[in-house]
Parts: sequence; structure tokens; C-alpha cells
Amino acid sequence: MDSVSSRLSTSAGPVTPTGLFVRVGVQALAAVVAGYVAMGVVAGLGLWAAGAADLPGGFTAVLAAVVVMAAGGKVDLSGDAGDLAGTQAELTAMPLTVTLVGALVIGYCFLRPLRHHAVAGTRELLLRAAGTVVLWLAGLLGLSALARHDFPLTIGGDTSEASQDSLGDLFGELLDAVNPTVGFRTDVGPTLFYGLLWILGVLVVALLVSRRTPLPPRLVRYHEPVRPAAHAMLMLLLAYVALGLVIGIVVAATKGHAAETLAVLLLGLPNVSWLALGVGIGGSWEGRVEGPFGLPMPQILDAVLRDGGGTDLSTVDLSSLAAEDARAWWLLPIAAVLVLAAAFAAAVRSPARTKLWQHSLRLGIAFAVTMLVVAPLTLVEARFGLSILGIGDLDALGGEVLLRPDVWKTVGFALLWGLVLGFLGGLLATRVHRKGEAEKTAKKK
Repeated sequence: MDSVSSRLSTSAGPVTPTGLFVRVGVQALAAVVAGYVAMGVVAGLGLWAAGAADLPGGFTAVLAAVVVMAAGGKVDLSGDAGDLAGTQAELTAMPLTVTLVGALVIGYCFLRPLRHHAVAGTRELLLRAAGTVVLWLAGLLGLSALARHDFPLTIGGDTSEASQDSLGDLFGELLDAVNPTVGFRTDVGPTLFYGLLWILGVLVVALLVSRRTPLPPRLVRYHEPVRPAAHAMLMLLLAYVALGLVIGIVVAATKGHAAETLAVLLLGLPNVSWLALGVGIGGSWEGRVEGPFGLPMPQILDAVLRDGGGTDLSTVDLSSLAAEDARAWWLLPIAAVLVLAAAFAAAVRSPARTKLWQHSLRLGIAFAVTMLVVAPLTLVEARFGLSILGIGDLDALGGEVLLRPDVWKTVGFALLWGLVLGFLGGLLATRVHRKGEAEKTAKKK
């Protein structure tokens, strides 16, 4: 028997540092490639639905730019309209559908090799994280080089054909016969910095929300107080995305504009869904829409943002949305049901010895931190203008879309909701058999 054990141990052998490095490197490469491929597929389908496939030679560059922005990168807009004209352009937004898909794929691939470990070694975990981060940033750098292009603009916008001809004749010489263009370039420095924060955040969140992946010995004590609530918050966010997806599909099937709706679902579904969550619990956003550009979906949000007339900021909250459409009041009971369900799920997955005040505090903190991360991601700032001789703007080509959250108000309401519904969820979970109850009963006997 001893000889058999000896042969088995010799044949298996300990994992050498080189072998560990190669294995972890290959797995990190697979995770990074899978993440970028998933993001590219979703972004490509969304751009195709939005009509970007018809862009003159720029689809690949736009696709790269969308993936860069989804990974936290910064893309700058620029314009050229000749010596006597000026252009101003700015875009700050994250296509959160692409971001979410990439984060889920990366997180899953990062954790999968650790599933069958009894304890995650600190050295291996750090090596795996470092490899993933380095390869991710290398891929982001490559995409940044592709994300650059210039597009020509047609003067006149929505004016009549005769007006377009006269406008072109009037400004043709002033523009030195150079057609106005708008382009985009990746700002590499901020892109790599924010991309580093993005991938580190994804890996940390993946470890926090996973219920089965082992932790290093020094972090095991955080499993019970952190992971059930963190996992519940992930399920809450995904539930809102799933609900938004169902509503979007129904709208696309019944209201028309299927391609535009599909584009929003594939590029910005969490932008709308998580805003609905924040508004439903009492949070608010503010912004405005000016000019021909606007938010494609939902129309109620675009209508509220235009109420300020393009000069004053409009407040987006439950009352302002309900003033446009009374069905917006449904956001309140939907939030109550889904947050309570998350609180109940967190309590059920917590040990039976956990006290009600602990459920309340943990869910309150988890929900507040979740909205602190999620709300700023819904920020949208888009501006474009073309001026002649610096004394006027061509309104047909100028516009602004602004939507920014009141972060601390939303976080404050999330804390309050988490404390209250965390307590109620823990109270409901007392009627459910949970981990630790059998051992406690046996000791009493």
C-alpha cells in the first residue's frame, strides 16, 4: 500500500513554479479572450441594429471604440471644419450592456479554475489576478489603436433641400471647400488607468459575489458577513436587467421601431434598468436634452429631460416621470418586491445564528455600496456644435444630451431601504430551514 501511494505521489508530483505560471497564464489568456469576444459580439450586434454597418469604412473603428468605452476607457471626439469654422464635441457614456456581459464572462472564467479547490492559495490567486490584469490591459491598448476614425458631416440637417443647397453655397468658400468632419480618438492614458480600475473591480466583485469559490485563509472570516449580501445585490441588478429585457422585447414587438429598440437593449439596457431601480427607491437624476439628438428609449425619460426647454436642468425622479406617464408609479412597488426578495435570499444563505440587526446592517451597507458604484455608471454627457466665424452655431448640427445622477441622495435611500427590508427579509427567513439549524438543534438535545 505504501509503495502504491509512493508511485502515485511520484507520478502526480507537486506543481512546479514554472508549471503553475504556465497554467495560470493560459487560463488568464482564455478569460481575457472570452471577455473581449463576448463584448465584441454584443457591441457588434447593437451597432448593427443601430445602423452603424452602413458607416463609410468606420464600423471596425466604432466597434473598437464601443468596447473601449465599455471597459472604462475614454474616447475623445474631434472635428475639422476648415480655417474659419470650429467644432466642439464631447461624449461620456458607458454602454452598460456590453460592460455587464464582459464582466460576467471575465468573472466566470476567472473563478472557474478555483471551484474545486478547498482553499484558494494567496500566491496562486494573486498570480492569476496579475496575469488577467496584464493581458486585459494589453488587449485594451490594442483596441485603443483601432478606435480612431473621421466621418464627414452634411451641412443642413433637417432643413429643406433648397435650404441645404443655399447653405452649402454660402459657407462653402468660408470652409475653404473642406467638408466638416467629426472623428474620435482614444485617450490612451486615461483609458489604461480606468481600464485598470475596471478589471480590478470586476475581479474583486467576482470574489465577493461567488458563493462557492474558496477564499485565501486570511479572508475566510469575511465569507459569512459579506458574500450572501453581495450575491443578493448581483441578483437584484440582474433581475432588473431581465425585467427591462422583457419589457424591451414587448415594446419592440408591439410598438414598432424594433431595430432601434434592439440597439438600446444590446448597448444600454442596464443604463435604463438601473436608473429605474434608483428612481424606484427614491433617488433622482438631473439633465436636459437640447437639439435634434436625444435618448432613443424610453420616450418618457426623453420627454422629462426636454421639459426644461434645453436651458434649465430637469429632475428625473418618481414624481416627474409619473407626471408624464402614471405607469411610472409601478417603479415603487417593483423596487419594494425585488429588494425584499434580495434581502430574503441573503438571509436564507446566511447562517441561522445571524441576528436580525446583522441582516439589516449588512443589506443596508451592501445596497448603499451597490448604488454608489452603479449610479455613476449611468452618467451620459454628449455635446456637439459647429460654429462659423465663432459667432453662431448651426442648430441643425448642434445638440446636447445630459443625464447625471444625484449620487448621494440615491445612496442614502439605498441605505435606508436596505436597513428596513434587510430586517424584514431576515424576519421572513426565520421560517425557513437554514444552514446551522440542524447543528444547533442537535446540541440542545
